[in-house]
Amino acid sequence: MAKLTFKTDLCKGCGLCVNACPKNLLKIATDKINQKGHSPVEMTDESQCIGCAFCATMCPDCIITVER
Repeated sequence: MAKLTFKTDLCKGCGLCVNACPKNLLKIATDKINQKGHSPVEMTDESQCIGCAFCATMCPDCIITVER
């Protein structure tokens, strides 16, 4: 099982990682706003993550860390 960490305070909520996830496990938060005024990404079910790191590769701000 992979462990994802997000630097949510730096996330712009662009959604590139959401679109890259083959398991559709990421979403843009609807109830949170970070310090920059954006809705950050969040994981819906970490136990289903396969650790492919497509999300981290697509992130233009490098806010996602994948540990296996």
